[in-house]
Amino acid sequence: MKRTQSRRKFLGAAALGLASTQMSFTGAFASLRVGPAPLTPLGPIKQINAGPLNVGYVDAGPADGPVVILLHGWPYDIYSYADVVPLLTAKGYRVIVPWLRGYGTTRFLDANTIRNGQQSAFAADTLALMDALSIKKAIIGGFDWGARGADIMALLWPDRVKGIVSVSGYLVVNLEANKQPLPPRAELGWWYQYYFATERGRVGYDRNRHDFNKLIWKLASPKWDFDDATYERTAAAFDNPDHVAIVIHNYRWRLSLAPGEPQYDEHERTLATGPAITVPAITIGSDFDGANVDGTAYARKFTGKYEHRILNGIGHNVPQEAPQAFAQAIIDVDKF
Repeated sequence: MKRTQSRRKFLGAAALGLASTQMSFTGAFASLRVGPAPLTPLGPIKQINAGPLNVGYVDAGPADGPVVILLHGWPYDIYSYADVVPLLTAKGYRVIVPWLRGYGTTRFLDANTIRNGQQSAFAADTLALMDALSIKKAIIGGFDWGARGADIMALLWPDRVKGIVSVSGYLVVNLEANKQPLPPRAELGWWYQYYFATERGRVGYDRNRHDFNKLIWKLASPKWDFDDATYERTAAAFDNPDHVAIVIHNYRWRLSLAPGEPQYDEHERTLATGPAITVPAITIGSDFDGANVDGTAYARKFTGKYEHRILNGIGHNVPQEAPQAFAQAIIDVDKF
């Protein structure tokens, strides 16, 4: 009896020891697998002539699905939408994500074309892309420069826009208003605009664009723990031969330090009146927006069916930091 009990105790202890050893090995191998999640693929990249550009873009989802065009900003690129695209295509949308002028594989068709970064030029590029792809109407979504592009598309060509999702709301630049100074703390946030206004800034951005833009990512999204692979994938888009010229012109134009092009003058005069956006719209505020996060500063600029959403703990790159929320906004504005 005692011998049997002892044997049982021994076997039980052995079994526990084996289980413990197996768990240790399992834990060890599990720890070896820990690391950054694989990057969501986005592609293939297509090219098409549209207006003054040969545009590099992704075209995903069913060809006959309702069209969504997603526009990135600075210093970002199409991969801000890598996790948004599959969420939308799974719902039957055709999703087009172009590199803006000065990014990725997008190139000017004529070497003599002015490398213009003014706001209406980007919107005109989007219209030209829709024409080239025979798209009559689309939902336009964007953040940063892309949000401004979505706003301007809705203002200048509302018949081509089914609805918009705009991060940070109404971002249309008024050159006269931009001549007025902001409070010191607000001015501090735009330090790079003044840097870009100088020749030192142009040269500095050209030489250091990789590290410069990584710094902007960190400042604009301090709670976003992106890894090196995520940044490097986008940083490749900054090697575009026109990138520096477009970025520098964009910020100098905003401060009235560089002229626009005459063909956009009528558009800019219209935009300078501060017209209201009449198409269905959802705006998104995030931590990046500070005191304007609640959207009250621009709510009156949206006179169609409208909703404002707030994402706490999210920085400037909303579609990459909160892809589910951004994709849901696209789906919801389609139902307005």
